[in-house]
Amino acid sequence: MTETVLQSNKSTSINETSVTRKTGCSMNQSTVQDAKNENQIKNWYVKQEKNSANKTVTWFFIDKCESSANSMNTEVLLELETLLNQFDESKSNGLVIASGKSSGFIAGADIHSLRQAKGPDEIMDFIRLGHRVYDKLAAIKQVPTIALISGFCLGGGMELALACKYRIAVDTPKTRLGVPEVMLGIHPGWGGTVRLGRAVNQLNAMDLMLTGRGVRAKQAKRMGLVDAVVPERVVSEAVASFVDGKGRKKKASFWDKLQVTSPMRQLLAIPMRRQVQKKVNEKHYPAPFAIIDWFKKYGPYAKNGLNIEMESINKLLQHDTTKQLVQVFYLREHLKNQAKASDAKFKHLHVIGAGVMGGDIANWAVANGMTVTLQDRSPESLSPAIGRAHKLFQRKFKDRLLARDAMDRLIPDLEGDGLKKADIIIEAAFENLDVKREIFKNVEENAKPDAIIATNTSSFPLNEISANMNNPERLVGIHFFNPVSKMPLVEVIYNEQTSQDVVNKSHAFVGQIDKLGLSVKSSPGFLVNRVLMPFLNEGMILMEEGVDVAVIDAAAKDFGMPMGPVELADTVGLDVCLSVAKNLATHYDIKIPEILSEKVKNGKLGVKSGEGFYKYQKGKAIKPKGSNAKHSDDMTNRLVFRLLNETLACYREGLVASSDDVDAGLIFGAGFAPYTGGPLQYIKSKGVESIASTFDDLSSRYGERFKPDEGLKLISAE
Repeated sequence: MTETVLQSNKSTSINETSVTRKTGCSMNQSTVQDAKNENQIKNWYVKQEKNSANKTVTWFFIDKCESSANSMNTEVLLELETLLNQFDESKSNGLVIASGKSSGFIAGADIHSLRQAKGPDEIMDFIRLGHRVYDKLAAIKQVPTIALISGFCLGGGMELALACKYRIAVDTPKTRLGVPEVMLGIHPGWGGTVRLGRAVNQLNAMDLMLTGRGVRAKQAKRMGLVDAVVPERVVSEAVASFVDGKGRKKKASFWDKLQVTSPMRQLLAIPMRRQVQKKVNEKHYPAPFAIIDWFKKYGPYAKNGLNIEMESINKLLQHDTTKQLVQVFYLREHLKNQAKASDAKFKHLHVIGAGVMGGDIANWAVANGMTVTLQDRSPESLSPAIGRAHKLFQRKFKDRLLARDAMDRLIPDLEGDGLKKADIIIEAAFENLDVKREIFKNVEENAKPDAIIATNTSSFPLNEISANMNNPERLVGIHFFNPVSKMPLVEVIYNEQTSQDVVNKSHAFVGQIDKLGLSVKSSPGFLVNRVLMPFLNEGMILMEEGVDVAVIDAAAKDFGMPMGPVELADTVGLDVCLSVAKNLATHYDIKIPEILSEKVKNGKLGVKSGEGFYKYQKGKAIKPKGSNAKHSDDMTNRLVFRLLNETLACYREGLVASSDDVDAGLIFGAGFAPYTGGPLQYIKSKGVESIASTFDDLSSRYGERFKPDEGLKLISAE
């Protein structure tokens, strides 16, 4: 093939002149007129080529300046509009839009632009611009337009691909497509509600929009979301085939057509709403319900469907949830960036202790590409972890060969031979200080000099564990939460002795296994467990007052917690809760509930024993029907304000670097209601005076445990 890279000037047709990306990436954002008049293109580059049939193909490559991943902001959209205005259909046989980065196609809209916007009106201007540009792309009819997708294709990136006539996905494990806008409190806003519903079966479209989940390339092909899935080596041939008119789109079945009729939409909307109501509260998360209402009233073939989409988005932008969920997205990105503090790579993990936590840490690391040796004292101790590994790999990979390869990387290790070879060692034995000290004395003597030595302790300070170590600066806490496969946060625990290099490498490890790392100063309970303990404690006080356990949990879930304190305690394990409570009680004013000690004494440990405060069937709590409606606002406040008060204490003590870190830790580690933006953000949004008034009311009726921490004054001063 012959290829011409176009050179920049001010002509009106890129076929006659072309626009290339300017170097330096130092220009300020251009206005529409500037971009048109001066061809200031720095986030895209263009090339033309002759394919084997001597047809001219124009390529637009997005390569966002000074960014590791492509995303759509005002500048990128304006530049694309300029290129589309200059594209001459009569002088090209096809238009391909692809990524100039190896990281992926387009991650979506630039969330930082949304976060920095001055209000809903400014965001709506951004949304209107996206509509205008994508409509211009969709209006190209004379020649085929093709989105070539490799890696992530999400949100606004997926909507751009949907505006093309055809979509080709490269068959790699990193290729993933979806519309996750519901996670930000909105729905697709650049034509996605309409174009997605026309591209795929409407039930599939609704599932993608309501869950925000991504799908892999082959699944996308089965849906009709992409028109071809090809290996990277035959991309050119695939593009040529579509340019030559040989591409085929999936035909809609009778059932597909029936789904979008008005009577069927009315029927289908009923179970959709019921399912969503089981998971989220409409007053906290309006977006999924807005999606269902749109489907019920209009569907993808409605007249003026794109305008209807914008009107719906505009309403959602007025809701405070959207602002807070954008903040949550920022917090996630903030934690992801911690992994960039070191370029260390890890191949071999050695885990000591094959209990629930140790086994699941090992299994998760294997699922994310590592080789793991898992040490315990007997085959009987190792067996449950190996069984759980098989289930995890089958669920994650959905491919027998990939699951088999993962099982080969999980190596039972009764003798601890892997210790001497590992790049990182994590101790996950039960919470006994003497046992841990003995383990780390042996680990230090036998580990490689540059290996990371870590503990998964849930409560012991590092200086207590490292008492027998010659080099305590090597010890770091890498604290996972249960269940490991679902909880995104990992606390990276350090003290004044811990080497900063060790901390940085630990963050790199956490990022490598697809978790979010949060640096926390070593202190009893660290951040998450310390904050959760009063929340759990108040739940048990309510039990002792005679309140039904399901009612207590409903009070917390009504606020927006994913799980109430009673079910959370059962899930963690009542023996673990008791152990942590005893440890924290030696440092803080915590009264251990007798009801907790009694349950552990009787062997009722929660989910793992089949009975705790609830009885469990196949891992699910058996709850009486109708109890969700019986809780009071006072009960909700008691649970939430115990949690808020301990959060304020941790903030005052500086356990983490900032209020953002506090909020991130408690959203991703404790499940604190995301729609609030985090506990400290919740206090700010409600107003310090209002929060203080509720504390005063609760303390006057229930005692000193509700006296507001001095940290509230710090929030007031910000």
